[in-house]
Amino acid sequence: MTQWTLDDIPWQCFDASRVDPDLLTVIKTAALVEANAADYVTYLRNVFAADAEFVAAAEVWGVEEEQHGAALGRWAELADPGFSFARALADFRAGYRLDLQTTQSVRGSLAGELIARQIVETGTSSFYSAIRDATDEPVLKAVAGRIASDEFAHYQLFARHGRRYQQRQRLSVLTRLKIALGRVQEAEDDELGYAYFAANVLQRQPEADFRAVDYGREYQRRAMRLYRRRHTDNAVRMILRAADLSPNGWLFRLVSSLFWRLFQSRTASLAQPVR
Repeated sequence: MTQWTLDDIPWQCFDASRVDPDLLTVIKTAALVEANAADYVTYLRNVFAADAEFVAAAEVWGVEEEQHGAALGRWAELADPGFSFARALADFRAGYRLDLQTTQSVRGSLAGELIARQIVETGTSSFYSAIRDATDEPVLKAVAGRIASDEFAHYQLFARHGRRYQQRQRLSVLTRLKIALGRVQEAEDDELGYAYFAANVLQRQPEADFRAVDYGREYQRRAMRLYRRRHTDNAVRMILRAADLSPNGWLFRLVSSLFWRLFQSRTASLAQPVR
């Protein structure tokens, strides 16, 4: 998959005058989630314990995700010299943990688990593509572009293994679609909210209470404004493929239109002050 390292990023081209403050908070948040990939590798290793081929691939995936976090964290430290990526990551890990004891997929089957993993990579691929296209800070553009390409390759990785499991378990179209859409719904879970809190609040306010503010909303409000129709259209195509449905034709047009309207409605809602 990835062939780049942190040494390939043109750090010397960083332009502080082109840093958007809201986007900076989003990058700090994303850096923590990406860097915490080891927990997901542990989960996948437990769930796919009998599949050495997939476990090996998941471990490589985890290393690449951690590199994404390191690149984003380094950029954030350039953009905000008062920010400590290492400290924020420690705060995040102290306050947010996955259940690493389970040996059963939360999706009900291994085929379902791989559909869900494709949806996650759909989200990250479109997210970093949106960042790449939204920013004119040259270093962030380079970092986001590389990560977006990696995330698409990760989507293909999970899709390839997913086809193996689908041949064995034969999930129905309805089941595949339910898993895919269910994972889309989880995009606003506590992980992103707590990552936003650890990255953007705790270092300034060590006594702050996570429960006092809807930090997930604060993150989403900043992140969703980055997207354009082309980014959501690509995401819809990837979601349909993950559900083993046609990514073109009338179904794509219908889902794309509905998805974009819902996306715009949600973005507008987030822009309104909380009452």
